[in-house]
Amino acid sequence: MSGPANQAPTSGLTPHITIRDKRAKEAIDFYARAFGATEQARAPAEDGERLMHAHLHINGASLMMHDDFPEYSGNPAGEPAGLVLHLQVDDTDKWYQRAVDAGATSVMAPEDMFWGDRYAQVRDPFGHLWSIGTPLR
Repeated sequence: MSGPANQAPTSGLTPHITIRDKRAKEAIDFYARAFGATEQARAPAEDGERLMHAHLHINGASLMMHDDFPEYSGNPAGEPAGLVLHLQVDDTDKWYQRAVDAGATSVMAPEDMFWGDRYAQVRDPFGHLWSIGTPLR
């Protein structure tokens, strides 16, 4: 459920990922090429090198991100684990190929799966795993 068109949604779930090695600006460019992301907002850190916050739209949904700030968290971000970002799309093969062409690593090439989706997986250059699926007709 959401409010009027000029207000932010009042409910939902938005992934907020950490990008290691001061590469959030590079990640924004990659997600634009790989997944058609559009940048909604960007807030640079005082050091001028890192981003405190960025907000993207991908396939009708929001993704937020920031560079790692180990000086505030007490420990640097490790390799992303235990999380898969899923894109439900109109054409798995097209989205998969665009991501690979942009620099993602293929984890699973598109296949028709027993649960009724055409499904694939890629790992982005920042370590995040993405699954891509389209319901089979």
